[in-house]
Amino acid sequence: MTSEITIAGFGGQGIVSSGIILAHAGLLEDKHVTFFPSYGAEMRGGTANCSVVISTEPIASPVVANPDIVIIMNEPSLVRFEPMVKLNGMFFFNQTLIKSRPKRTDITVIPIEANAIAEELGQGRIANMVMLGALIKKTNLIKLESLSKAQRKRFARASEEQLLLNEKALKRGYDLF
Repeated sequence: MTSEITIAGFGGQGIVSSGIILAHAGLLEDKHVTFFPSYGAEMRGGTANCSVVISTEPIASPVVANPDIVIIMNEPSLVRFEPMVKLNGMFFFNQTLIKSRPKRTDITVIPIEANAIAEELGQGRIANMVMLGALIKKTNLIKLESLSKAQRKRFARASEEQLLLNEKALKRGYDLF
C-alpha cells in the first residue's frame, strides 16, 4: 500500500518539519519513504509545502502530483491544493486559520482546530503536531509511538519540556477521532 501526502502552509508553521517527522516515522516502521520539500521565495512567512510518500513497496518517484492525503495549514494552500487531491482522498485543514471551506464533495474533508488546540496547550507553534496526530488516527498510516520517536529525533536539541509538549499535541490530535 502506498500513501502520497502533501503538507502545505506558510513558512514557520512547521510544514517541512512535519514532513520530515512523518517520513522518519515511516522509516522507523521499516516502510519505504520519500520526502520532497518546496519553499517559496521567503522562508518564514513565505509559502512552503512538502510531499511525503510512505509505502510497503519501493517508491518510483518522490514527486506527488495528486496526493491521497493533504494537510493544509493556511488559506492560500487550500486554494492551491484542493483541486489536486485524488478522488476520495482526505483533506485535513486548519479550521482555526482558514475561513473558507473546501468546495469539493468527492473528498473527505476533515476540519481541525489545530491552532486553537495548540494555544490551549500553551504554544501556537505546535499546531502542526496536532495535525499529524489527527492524520495518523484517521489513516492508520503509522503508529503514534513512531511519530513521537520521530519528533524527538527531529528536535533532538529541544528541551525535554518542549518534546513533551509536542507529544501532548500529537496525542490531542490523535484523540480527536
